[in-house]
Amino acid sequence: MTRSPGSTLATADLATPVGRVAVAVSDVGVRAIGWGSADELAEHHDVVPDDTGRADAALAQLAEYFAGERRAFDVPLDWGGVTTTQRRVLRALYDRVPYGSSVTYGELATLSGTGVPARAIGSIMGSNPIPIVVPCHRVLAHDGLGGYSGGAGNGLEVKRWLLTLEGALPPTLDWNPAGLPG
Repeated sequence: MTRSPGSTLATADLATPVGRVAVAVSDVGVRAIGWGSADELAEHHDVVPDDTGRADAALAQLAEYFAGERRAFDVPLDWGGVTTTQRRVLRALYDRVPYGSSVTYGELATLSGTGVPARAIGSIMGSNPIPIVVPCHRVLAHDGLGGYSGGAGNGLEVKRWLLTLEGALPPTLDWNPAGLPG
């Protein structure tokens, strides 16, 4: 685990079975989660050195999730980086699609009550600033996995791995709970 804290957003990262994951946490809560190091995440956010340890709870919960020991996150979330419509859709996902389950883009459109069409739900999932905690990997196309922008170039494999970890997909014969191959 490395730390690159900031006064606006404290950032930190940890190694996971699917690659390094970084978090950015404001005084309000988790603002962003990204694939890569804290320094890489900091390049996209207003981060100034600070050693408050605000990211510790989020990192601990992410580590528990990847170890198969956590099914729900209870860290506070900072929705400051999203529009009202994005927030309504992401909040519906966070509140109504639990660990081990999935929903289609169309079903999430209905659950959110926003009137946003399924195709636009896909765009909102692709711009989700807090993946894993706000589980956009649980949103599927009506005819398959759909897309996934997480995972630093291994998006669909990461999505498949996360869904398998949660039991929403059956493991394949070569599934490796320790991480993605090679």
